[in-house]
Amino acid sequence: MTNELGILLITAVSIGFFHTLFGPDHYVPFIVMAKARKWSFWKTSWITVLCGLGHVVSSIILGFVGIAFGLAIAQLEPLESMRGSIAGWALIAFGLIYFIWGMRRAYRNQPHTHRHPHSDGTMHEHKHVHAQEHVHVHEESARSITPWVLFVIFVLGPCEPLIPILMYPAAQGNMFHVVAVSLVFSAATIGTMLVVVLGSVAGLNLVPAARLERYTHALAGMAIFLCGAAIQFLGL
Repeated sequence: MTNELGILLITAVSIGFFHTLFGPDHYVPFIVMAKARKWSFWKTSWITVLCGLGHVVSSIILGFVGIAFGLAIAQLEPLESMRGSIAGWALIAFGLIYFIWGMRRAYRNQPHTHRHPHSDGTMHEHKHVHAQEHVHVHEESARSITPWVLFVIFVLGPCEPLIPILMYPAAQGNMFHVVAVSLVFSAATIGTMLVVVLGSVAGLNLVPAARLERYTHALAGMAIFLCGAAIQFLGL
């Protein structure tokens, strides 16, 4: 390994790690959805990895297209900016829709008490929830589509720091370095996403939240909405 390649790989690892860590959109959606939908360890892992791959591979492909057509970084920046804006608005829309659905579900599943008198004058009461079976049908539909909605959003989301570190070795005609940087950056990004998501979900599972159980979907939607708003309006 040459000194130049070593520096490029260290740069790729560092940028991939900090870009992911300082970008809440890389992990917040998976944390809150895993908690709300009670995803297993393995389901949380594969959804996170799949979306992470979509996130980095889409930018790698764009970078290789730029290299093939001899485009400069400045020429790719408007496209990356447009992709970032689309992804931000998509997170906002998904979060808002999911929040509304979660609130509606919480309202429909509000437990209440019924009292029943007996012939001997005694009474008993019990709690139950209306429309649980009806809601279950929609729950199954939402469960199946949610991971793919997240995947599409992450494919649209750009990895802005990747393009410049790809262009440097490409400008020197060293495609081996370009491939090496792509692989290392991808591994650092996806690995950081996985560690943060799984660690956060494990921590949340230790926190007692029985009173909020009915609102977990609404809270998840609000968290995703705020995450998208932070990206769109605060540039995170």
